[in-house]
Amino acid sequence: MNLIREPGRIYAKDQNGRIVAEVTFPQIDEKTADIRHTFVDESLRGQGTAGLLMRETARTLRNEGQKAVLTCSYAQKWFSEHPEERDVVKPS
Repeated sequence: MNLIREPGRIYAKDQNGRIVAEVTFPQIDEKTADIRHTFVDESLRGQGTAGLLMRETARTLRNEGQKAVLTCSYAQKWFSEHPEERDVVKPS
């Protein structure tokens, strides 16, 4: 899957240009982003796509020296199941 990266957003399009996977993580302040929304088209569900988006988001935030708050319910669940990636989650 070819992921497209923009500030605060990672997504993928299908061959017709339609967004089929997306995670948004807008900045709250210069050191904090909010993982706010995750979307995976039904054609890709069950294939690990959302997890791939979370891993790439964690890598992006880590590389930028940022922490994340998790308002997306999928992000909350995913990070609770992947403690090795929790270093990017801002403590409550």
